[in-house]
Amino acid sequence: MAPLTKDYSSVYLTENLDENIKIIKEIFKKDSTLRIRRIKLKDNVNECAIIYIDGMINNEVLNDSVVRPLITAAVDIGEKGKIEEISSKILFVNDANKAKTVADMLRAILYGDTILLVSGSSVALSLNTKGWRTRGISEPQEERVLQGPREGFDEAAMFNLAMLRRKLLTPDLCAEMLRVGRRSETIVFICYLESLADKQCVKELKKKIEKIDIDGILDTNYIAEYIRPHRFSLLKTTGTTERPDVVAARLLEGRIAVIVDGTPVVLTLPYLFSENFQSDEDYYLNFFVASVGRFLRFVCFFLAVSAPAIFVALTTFHKQLLPTSFALSVAQLRGGVPFSALIECLLLIFVFEILKETGLRMPQSLGHALSIVGGLVVGQAAVEARIVSAPMLIAVALSGISGLMIPRLKGVVFYLRVAAVLVSSLLGLYGFIALMSIFVVRVFSIKSFGVDYTASIRNPDFEHLKDTFFRAPWEYMKTRPVFNKNIIRARDEKDED
Repeated sequence: MAPLTKDYSSVYLTENLDENIKIIKEIFKKDSTLRIRRIKLKDNVNECAIIYIDGMINNEVLNDSVVRPLITAAVDIGEKGKIEEISSKILFVNDANKAKTVADMLRAILYGDTILLVSGSSVALSLNTKGWRTRGISEPQEERVLQGPREGFDEAAMFNLAMLRRKLLTPDLCAEMLRVGRRSETIVFICYLESLADKQCVKELKKKIEKIDIDGILDTNYIAEYIRPHRFSLLKTTGTTERPDVVAARLLEGRIAVIVDGTPVVLTLPYLFSENFQSDEDYYLNFFVASVGRFLRFVCFFLAVSAPAIFVALTTFHKQLLPTSFALSVAQLRGGVPFSALIECLLLIFVFEILKETGLRMPQSLGHALSIVGGLVVGQAAVEARIVSAPMLIAVALSGISGLMIPRLKGVVFYLRVAAVLVSSLLGLYGFIALMSIFVVRVFSIKSFGVDYTASIRNPDFEHLKDTFFRAPWEYMKTRPVFNKNIIRARDEKDED
C-alpha cells in the first residue's frame, strides 16, 4: 500500500540538498506535474532548490518574490542560520514557515505552496505562492432571495473563511483547523464565537470529527453523517447553507459552523426543527410578509404529507364523511380506472417524483419543457385514458407542489407521504392519526448536540414562538435561542439609561 502523508511525520530532512531532493522525487515519481528547480545564489557558494506542483501556484508571485530575489540578492547569508537569513533578508513572500519533516513539506506542496531547500540546512521553508483558480463569488442557485445579499461561498475554505470574517469584524470569531481523511487530508475549520458558543458542544464536535477515519472528505455531508446523533433518523440535525450571511447570523445565535475545503456547503449546529421552515430572506423582508410565508410553509408541510393519504382514507373507508354530491362525483370519475386507490396514488406519487428529479437533473431549458410536458400533457392523457382519476391526480399534485415550499424536508416529506398512504389504505383515518402521532413524538424526542430539537416550540409563549410560526419585528427579538449561554441579543433603551 502506498504510504500516506502522516507516514512521513517521523522522517526528517538532512543537510544534504541532493538527498532531500531525492526523497521528494521518490515520493512523486509517478507525478509529472512536480517541478524542481535548482538555483545558485549570487555568492556562488550556496545552492538551493524550489519545489512546487505546476498549476497550483501563482507563477508571477513565484518569479517576482522567490526566484528573482534568490538570483539577484547580494546578501551574505553565512554558514549558520541560512534559512533565517534568506527568509528575513531576501524573499518577498508574505508568509514563510519552517518545515522540518517530510510530512510538513508534502502538506505544503499539495496545498499550493512552494518549498525552498537550501544546501547545508536541515530545515525547509514553506512559501505562500498559492494560485489555483476558484469558481468565484456568485449567488447560490438553491438559496436565491428576492432581497438581501447575493454572495455565496466558494469551494476554497480560506476564501469562505474570509467572507465570513467580513460579516463578523470581531476577534471573538474563532476558527480551529483540523485535517480529516487518511489520503485527502482535507482542511476543516470549526468556527464559532467564543463568548457565545457552548464550549462543551465545541469540544464534543471536535472530538467526533477527529475520530472520522475515512480515505477522503469531499463534501460536508461526509462529516454530517458521521457526527449526527441520530444516524438513521429522516430528520436533519445539522443545518446546511451556502450563504455567508446565514452562517454569520447563526454564529451570532451561539451556533457552530463547519467549513470544509473543496465544497461551498457549510454545516451549522445545533439545528432546530423550526429552522426547516425558515427562509433566508425572512429577515430581509417586512415581518408581516415574512410571517405569511413562514405560516404557509407549515401549512404546506401538512398538505404535502397528508393530502393523498386523507383522500385515500376518505374514498376507501370513510365515504360517509364526504358530501353526497362530491362522493358521487368521485365515484363517477373513478369509473373505469383499473387500479385500486392505493396503487393509483402510489403510481402518481412516484411519477411526480420522477418528473421532479428529471427536471432538476436536466439542463435548465430542457427541464422547464419536460415539466410542462410531463405535468400537463401526460397528466391529461392519463386521465382521458382512464389510467388514473382526476380527483386523485389533483390530490397528489397538490401534495407535490406543497412539498416544493419546504426543500429542507424533501426526504422526510416523501417517506412520510408514502407511509401515510400505506397506513391510510389499511386503517383509514385512524391509521393516519396514529402515524402522525408517532412522528410528533419522534420529533420531540430528538436532540441536536445536546439541544432539544423542538426547543423553540416546547413552550407556547411569545418569547419562544417569536421566530417560529411567524417572524416578530426586530424590536421584540431581543433574546437569542434558549440554548445560548448569553441570551441577550439587544438591550432596551431604558436598560441603557
